Amino acid sequence: MMQAVQPVIWDKTDLVIFDVDGTLYDQRRLRARMALELLYAAMRSRSLHTLNVLKIFRRCREALAEEAAADFFDRQFEDTAAHCRCSAEDVRRIVGEWIEQRPLPYLRACRYPGVEELFEALRRSGRTVAVFSDYSAEDKLQALGLKSDLVVSATDDDVRRLKPDPTGLHKILAATGVAAGRALMVGDRFERDWAVANRIDMPALIRSRREDSRCGTFRSYHDALFQPVLQSPRKPGVG
Repeated sequence: MMQAVQPVIWDKTDLVIFDVDGTLYDQRRLRARMALELLYAAMRSRSLHTLNVLKIFRRCREALAEEAAADFFDRQFEDTAAHCRCSAEDVRRIVGEWIEQRPLPYLRACRYPGVEELFEALRRSGRTVAVFSDYSAEDKLQALGLKSDLVVSATDDDVRRLKPDPTGLHKILAATGVAAGRALMVGDRFERDWAVANRIDMPALIRSRREDSRCGTFRSYHDALFQPVLQSPRKPGVG
């Protein structure tokens, strides 16, 4: 029998930390759109090099996360280059173009319904909103039309650790002065977002179609569990 999951206690939550990819927007929808562009580019160049580099890059990044590599930032390019028999500079160029820049114009259309309203309601209620992503997130948030009080990425010079390493979460807690028990990690992957929160005894909430014994889950930002926040009045002194 599945164990009962502790519900989110909003009155004891001062800080909400969001993952980005797959949590704030529909990643499958975005990747389907980008796949069309990649195929078109491959047809024009008559080469599958870019497709192969991106596939291997994602695979290497997952392996580095499992390894808890301290030097992942340079290694993600170097390991991919070794597999693809190209230069690390070539990998950086392809990743910069196809993962960091080209998807930006399509993000707003892929944003999950209710995300903007939840961000605004959390801030209105006096709670702090933060973002913790394995990828650089500033440009993505701007493209999504979302504002966060604090943005931390695994690529930050003072982090340089991929989830589930909790270095990024520790940075957020130190910056906000909030205890782990009064924060909430919201993500879409148990093996990354739940795991990173669990390492420091922080509650977590995972976007999933299935219930899970590890933590609470939700399907939509319109779910009943968010209603106490969405319906909360503006806290005095909050602009």
